[in-house]
Amino acid sequence: MRETIGRLVMVIGGIMLFAAMIGVIWLDAQFEEPGVTHVPSLADELGAKRVLAIFAHPDDEQLVAALLSRAVEGGAEVFMITATAGEAGTQMPQVARQQELGIIRTAEVLKNGYALGLKAQEVWGMPDGGLERDVPFLALVMEIVKAFHRYEPDLVVTFWPESGASAHPDHMRMGLAAREAVRQFEGIHVYQGPRHVAYTLMPRGAMRSLGGERGAFVADNQPDPTHSMPGDTHLKQRGWDLHHSQRDYVAHAYGAPANVLYAFFDKEFYFVEEVGAE
Repeated sequence: MRETIGRLVMVIGGIMLFAAMIGVIWLDAQFEEPGVTHVPSLADELGAKRVLAIFAHPDDEQLVAALLSRAVEGGAEVFMITATAGEAGTQMPQVARQQELGIIRTAEVLKNGYALGLKAQEVWGMPDGGLERDVPFLALVMEIVKAFHRYEPDLVVTFWPESGASAHPDHMRMGLAAREAVRQFEGIHVYQGPRHVAYTLMPRGAMRSLGGERGAFVADNQPDPTHSMPGDTHLKQRGWDLHHSQRDYVAHAYGAPANVLYAFFDKEFYFVEEVGAE
């Protein structure tokens, strides 16, 4: 009897182990994008020497931390604009009085940018959650055009306007404004504008399988990625420690702690657009 029970336990254990292995393989596949060109560094691949990241909130740069860091390692000068101070965000965990959250998050994004090696950063202080409602679109575009003249990037990194990585209206607005600034840019001196725009994308399988209605929207409104690169997830985990007021965001949004998520979400995906290409 004991021998029979022992065998039964072993069989059940084997079945459970097999099922777990299948689950891990399936989950890993959700974070892949077949057919993309995988490169060690997107900035190096594109020959970029001056990179400008354009985002909406402190911590948005977490999506592209590897691109920014590897660009710096490759000798590029890297700059970043964050349009808002993130003052309307939800604290995860609570670390400050809500009315002072914008001050805290400004410091957090500056610290993370410094850790990534950025040469300069700007936090514009535009209204968090109100980029579409409260900031005239052409005024936003012109601020980005002015930033192009200040930093003279040959590579711009931003959100895909139709999905914004998380369907956040501020994300989509910044991506749209950056795209319009690139398209309307008219060089008034030697600098003639960016040569490439890299739009950060999310793995569509994971968004459809794990992201609910919002994730499905993001997946359905993204183009096919053209490039992927290593995600350098240790940089992202360090980044959440620096973004202390948002440290638990990953667990809240994805139902798993950052170290578990990044065991699978270990690449960054991009759609690269060559400016002026037909």
